[in-house]
Amino acid sequence: MKRKASDSIRLGKQRRRSLAAVLVGGALLAGGALLAGPAISALPAYATPQKDGASTSTPTPDGSGSNPAVPKGLESFYNQEVSWYPCGDTGGMVKTEEQGKFSCATVTVPMDYNQPDGKTIQIAMKKRAADGDSHGPLFINPGGPGGSGVQTVEQIEGTEQIGGASKELLAGYDAVGFDPRGVGSSTAIKCGDAASPFEWGLTPGQPQEGQSFEDWAQGYMGKISELSKKCQEHSEPGLLDHVNTVSVARDLDVLRAVSGEKTLNYLGMSYGTELGYTYAELFPKNAGRLVLDGGVDSTVTHEKFDLDRAEAFENALHSYVQACQEGKAGDTCPLTGSVEDGVQQIRDLIASADASPMATSDPDLKITGTHITQIIQSYLGGGQWQQLTTTLTSITQKDVSGIAEVVKQTNQSSKVSDVATTLAISCQDRPSQGDIEAWKGQYQQAQELSPTFGAKTLNFDMTCAAWGHYSETDPIPQDVHAEGAPPILVVGATGDAATPYKWSQALAEQLDSAQLITWVGNAHVAYPRGNKCITTAVDGFLLDGKMPQDNLVCTN
Repeated sequence: MKRKASDSIRLGKQRRRSLAAVLVGGALLAGGALLAGPAISALPAYATPQKDGASTSTPTPDGSGSNPAVPKGLESFYNQEVSWYPCGDTGGMVKTEEQGKFSCATVTVPMDYNQPDGKTIQIAMKKRAADGDSHGPLFINPGGPGGSGVQTVEQIEGTEQIGGASKELLAGYDAVGFDPRGVGSSTAIKCGDAASPFEWGLTPGQPQEGQSFEDWAQGYMGKISELSKKCQEHSEPGLLDHVNTVSVARDLDVLRAVSGEKTLNYLGMSYGTELGYTYAELFPKNAGRLVLDGGVDSTVTHEKFDLDRAEAFENALHSYVQACQEGKAGDTCPLTGSVEDGVQQIRDLIASADASPMATSDPDLKITGTHITQIIQSYLGGGQWQQLTTTLTSITQKDVSGIAEVVKQTNQSSKVSDVATTLAISCQDRPSQGDIEAWKGQYQQAQELSPTFGAKTLNFDMTCAAWGHYSETDPIPQDVHAEGAPPILVVGATGDAATPYKWSQALAEQLDSAQLITWVGNAHVAYPRGNKCITTAVDGFLLDGKMPQDNLVCTN
């Protein structure tokens, strides 16, 4: 549904929607109104997780049993023939002359599943053939929302990137990455020749000294509304109104069917957990072995999403500072005194750079507190503590050359359409419920929870009010249970700041058949980090259908 521009940037009290339809905003979303999927035929019986610590079995990867029913009106999409062609290990969907490890294909799906006879769009898939005897395809979503599965599968052998998989898993499955609708090589959101997100002013910000929150919010929302209009002008007509997670989950079921699979085996990370639980809610009988790593609480609201993450990053910073001062995050720690003293020194660095941006060799680039904040959060999210120590040491020595290089590279590689895609999906899934007073209160609360990061926390409720596109027909399911789905494995990291551990705990409780495994680690998502305990548990589930012992905790 497209709101009028005047309504999108209005700062007065907005019409409130039912709490049942509240959905979380931002990258890595969760929540929404419960939807029922189409009637699906039953799969073979499966075992539910045992509470005595014993391993259990899940459906076989080939989904032996009766074929799932095809939703009425979608027969042409489910029964289409897909032509795979050879493509390179890099370069996306570009065709190659010789067949190597990778193959590519495109699949046609309805733009609007409520009108299957209307416009269609294309979904891009890229498959890496298994190194051994294959169980079939393992579909992978790296998160975002807006992350490219096509790019992820090209990097699937790496263990340092999100998406890295073990040799055993790559031997046993064809790894299939796909670009969700609106993303990359699929029918994508386009925003013309817009400037980078930094030049556009879309990075998290805050009121300047002497500026009221209301004036700052008005300017920020105006930029978001302008971007929404620009993207709508350059994208496929109607696309911005149909990039919601429910539609992506329905696309995923079509991808399953045209791949010749009776059940979906799936590894979803970060936002990919939302896509995974949405699929399980809509198609519980079509679910095979689902792993949700870095879970998102399906009941969390816009506001709670922002505040939980602000608090989690603050906690992660304290953990880092303690480790730094104890000599566990690099050889030389630039932070002195107590942990609180060290944290305050970082805050002072950020504040100083905001008040007086630091010059670089490029006269057009000065490093601000926002730049420093974003880099700190990036290192905290990736568990890159040694790199963070090196960066902070350089800043204290007035050397920002390293940060400047990162900022330049980011400016060159970042596309405003990438930001727009994240916003489009986030805002499609969940309505904005707040008004200027609520957003101002949230801004103040975020600073209380996170004195370091709170002022620069992106308010997705306010952002989505300005974006102006929300799906009233296909909101993401809220408080999911996935009744009838086979066992689902949820993985959570105790020090995950991007998707706080308590979200994984909550998701595991919400899903009827879920079981949680915990990694005591300080990074976003667990499986790609190379922890042997986590890798063994996830691989055992995906390859052999064995659930790990109940309440398994993996340490470094």
